[in-house]
Amino acid sequence: MRSRPTLIALGAVALIALIVFGVLQTRSSDRATGVAPKALSLAEVSKPIGAAPPALAALHDRVNELSSGGTKAFDAQLRALRGHPVVVNLWASWCDPCRYELPFLQRAAVDRGAQIAFLGINVTDERNAAKQFAAQYPMPYPSFEDPRGNLAGRYGARGLPATAFYDAAGKLVIVHQGVFPTQQMFLDALERYARQ
Repeated sequence: MRSRPTLIALGAVALIALIVFGVLQTRSSDRATGVAPKALSLAEVSKPIGAAPPALAALHDRVNELSSGGTKAFDAQLRALRGHPVVVNLWASWCDPCRYELPFLQRAAVDRGAQIAFLGINVTDERNAAKQFAAQYPMPYPSFEDPRGNLAGRYGARGLPATAFYDAAGKLVIVHQGVFPTQQMFLDALERYARQ
């Protein structure tokens, strides 16, 4: 027969295990309900964005472009967007969470491209693989190749995806590490960090 303290300890361990299991189940069901919407087509992301300032209209003219200009071209583009909030998404064709998250960015860029600039950075990817990925998940904005991970290092990316938010003055506000689990969480971050 077990002593009373032993039974209490076993009961406490069982209760803790049940709580941990419940939390894990809740997290995985939250992720399951946060199903990414279907990716938009090239025709959908290419639609005119309405009355956009010239810098944002010019950016939208480069829908789904993969630029080989690297760090210099990216920095020049960022400078040209001063006066507008900017969202920079780091992605790669080999990144499954990027596939999950990209429809969130597609929709936000289509809906808000007249007020907010969106850019992509393709990190340590093979060009043909990146182009195939972009054909499957066309982006309503250009991406810049980062073959050596220099830009990813600048943002302190601890993996992909990662998303940087700049305010209209060109100040880096925050780098969100990892995938946004839901469209609403991405939109909340957009409202909080991509300010005029």
